[in-house]
Amino acid sequence: MCRMLGIAATAPVSPRELLCEAPRSLRELSREHADGWGLAIRGADGWSIDRETVCAALCARFANLADRQTQLLIAHVRKATVGPTSIANTHPFRRGHFVFAHNGTLADVPAIAARCSTERLAEIEGATDSERLFAFILTRIDATGDVERGIALAVRDLHALGNVGSASFLLSCGARLYGHRAGRTLFMLVRGSATLIASERLTDEAWLEVPERGLVVLDAPTPISIAA
Repeated sequence: MCRMLGIAATAPVSPRELLCEAPRSLRELSREHADGWGLAIRGADGWSIDRETVCAALCARFANLADRQTQLLIAHVRKATVGPTSIANTHPFRRGHFVFAHNGTLADVPAIAARCSTERLAEIEGATDSERLFAFILTRIDATGDVERGIALAVRDLHALGNVGSASFLLSCGARLYGHRAGRTLFMLVRGSATLIASERLTDEAWLEVPERGLVVLDAPTPISIAA
């Protein structure tokens, strides 16, 4: 299992509390999920992706990056289940303006890979099931020509396979942040100008649980459920 956090805000916010200072910050959770970390931070010039294979709690670079203000962020700490510890297997993954992080282990990776386009499979760099799931979703975005419809179609097709295992994910197109829950918990919190989504309640605030198989778009300041 892994842990992940997404932030979508109408004005720049600091992720430091949730990354480093909260009772269950990602840095604290990384002590049990110590196989690497990654931060995708959206700035005026696009995405900045930083990844390391060390435990976030032991990495000064992770703490330094937590001071960067942003309106859009995906953060991830990894506990390796599929694929060795390496940069290529460290989330978040990026394809153009799309960024993706996954929490869980898929039950039938070959079935998912078989339903990906040749072009999207060719982009895979590592050995994780997560990159195959990313390719699966992007294949449907490509086919529909629309991000929201493509993600909704991907979720429908994914669950039509039967037992998919655990496939909770965060995905951003650079403008919006999407979250899906399948087999692993996912929670949301609206806080001022920001909407937060995380694999568990990172603070003692009243986080709302995303229902199993729920698909939401965090178009700050109000999250919206999508019929998948």
